[in-house]
Amino acid sequence: MRFRTEIGKIGRSFSISHDDRIVLTGSCFADNIGERLAQSGFQAIHNPLGPLFNPASIARVIRRGEVPYSATDFTTGPDGTFHCLDFANRYQAGSADELAAKVNADYMPLARAITEADVIIVTFGNDKVYEYSGTVAGNCHKLPASTFSERYLGLDEICGLWRCLIPKGKRVIFTLSPVRYTGDGLARSCLSKATLRVAIDTICREGGYDYFPAYEIVNDDLRDYRFYAEDLKHPSDMAVDYIYEKFAETYFTKDTISKAYEYRRAALRSAHIPLL
Repeated sequence: MRFRTEIGKIGRSFSISHDDRIVLTGSCFADNIGERLAQSGFQAIHNPLGPLFNPASIARVIRRGEVPYSATDFTTGPDGTFHCLDFANRYQAGSADELAAKVNADYMPLARAITEADVIIVTFGNDKVYEYSGTVAGNCHKLPASTFSERYLGLDEICGLWRCLIPKGKRVIFTLSPVRYTGDGLARSCLSKATLRVAIDTICREGGYDYFPAYEIVNDDLRDYRFYAEDLKHPSDMAVDYIYEKFAETYFTKDTISKAYEYRRAALRSAHIPLL
């Protein structure tokens, strides 16, 4: 007797090994998988400047390339503090020079990693954006709400931002974050995910990229609040482990799976965390 619909075999167009340099960018779900890849011995970098949730902000990081940040990239808050709205709230400082040094110390290694990456994994989270003077902010830094205008990205706009964005020769995987964004209600969250899913499908077909169904694994395979955290929006650690297991089955060879398991077991043992 069956009690759920399992995801089944997931298609892929390439494999991943420990020789590959991997960059994960996007929502906090990219960090969930990135942490497990790093624990499993992979050369994986994930969101060193904090998560980015909307496709426009993620695209801007890739498009910018190895161009350092300077004073012209920053916003001045009401108290005179300088802010880099592209990234997490911690990227603020009392002077533009101080902030540039702070941002570039983390951004430039990421930019080089993207340039040198063999595999790029991109996770879209939400289609809602906040704009400051017409520019999409990756993070609002708790500045006054009146400072920003808000809107939703359209399908054509998202596809246009990502068309021909990633240099050829990269192996690319897109995912859709299973985290629900309920601030505007469940109906709007569903519409957001639907918009992003169609955009990803278009981007993948045009670019020849892979799609890994993390969203569908949580919502159609697991499909139970047992697999959510206490906030009932984020997947639990057990759910993320299950998704990572499906990812490994899809993209790793048997030898890579065995090697990754030994790495992760050693990493968790050293942290005194049991491996289930």
